Amino acid sequence: MTGGRRVAIVGVGYSDAGRRTGLSELHHAAQAARAALVDAGLESADIDGLTTWGGNPIDFAHMLGFSPLRWHLDVGISPAFISPAIHAVHAVASGQADTVVAMRVILQQPSQANLWAGGTGMAFDAQFQHPFGDLMPAQWAGLLTNRYLHESDATEEDFANFAVTQRGYAAKNPEALMREPLTVEDYLAAPYISKPLRLLDCDYPCDSGAAVIFTTEQRARDLRQKPVFVEATALSATHDMTFELLPDMVRTSPVHCLRELWSNIDLTAADLDCAQLYDGFSVITLQWLEALGICEPGQAGPFVSGGGTSLTGALPTNTDGGACNVGRRHGANFCIEATRQLRGGQSGERQVADAEVAVWTNAVGPFSGAMLLTGS
Repeated sequence: MTGGRRVAIVGVGYSDAGRRTGLSELHHAAQAARAALVDAGLESADIDGLTTWGGNPIDFAHMLGFSPLRWHLDVGISPAFISPAIHAVHAVASGQADTVVAMRVILQQPSQANLWAGGTGMAFDAQFQHPFGDLMPAQWAGLLTNRYLHESDATEEDFANFAVTQRGYAAKNPEALMREPLTVEDYLAAPYISKPLRLLDCDYPCDSGAAVIFTTEQRARDLRQKPVFVEATALSATHDMTFELLPDMVRTSPVHCLRELWSNIDLTAADLDCAQLYDGFSVITLQWLEALGICEPGQAGPFVSGGGTSLTGALPTNTDGGACNVGRRHGANFCIEATRQLRGGQSGERQVADAEVAVWTNAVGPFSGAMLLTGS
């Protein structure tokens, strides 16, 4: 439960995404926010709260005409888009604001390797990473994948089947950036980025913006779209940011996060109709499946290869194609896809029949977050 007033998602929107669009952060913010406002049937003057992960909420508010704001926040270091979304929920639930936009804008940098090598502001962590060439997220993800393969029954073919299943969803999603047919052989022929992590295990870098609008149940009933309700939220932080020093790289914060998510509600993972689980790297989605209890620890690979995440499987998962295909949206795409699935009829051939309960998640390792949504 969120406490206080019941909160609903009433508007979602993207900017025009691309590998490198040449458009500014403010341009992407404006496109995404306008799309969400149109989706909801709201005007800028209806917005009295704004949360962002990255970017300046004051600049965004000024440009978009969200003034005056009763509440605003840039969350900074956090488990990606789930944090501004949860803060938006709490602002509405507590009465600090009535209608809040949560936003994420991301622009690709010329060389992320140079940014990480130039210093992360974590001198203690760096001594265990930089001398060994461990400079980028893909490198710790390679270590994580290697450890997962060692401890589980998963194989590289299972990872290939996961990639193929997600691309199958993406092929039916006009907003996905990667839609070309993909086979197991294509996956196994893709280069290693950080062995055993392959290119097709990584989210697709892009310039993009996304916005989600939260408001009260009472207000939501009068708006354009069927309301999608927030039933529960959870955040978990368990360790410092040195992924390589985690006491257990495979079972990390998602386990604690989901325990909190289910702790005060009557619903369980067995009630889920679909799941939108973070896939910055494909191994992370497998960890979330196991943390949910959808399959036993170490069994997510065979679960995926057996069709468990397909549209007709036990739990349709990442039905927009995931960040590996939709593009790196830092979790905002999962919130938007879960919302559309629960509205019904908005996901085309990817629509889960009679979907009523969905979960979307962000991040892994030291910190993570989850939000449970229902259609009624």
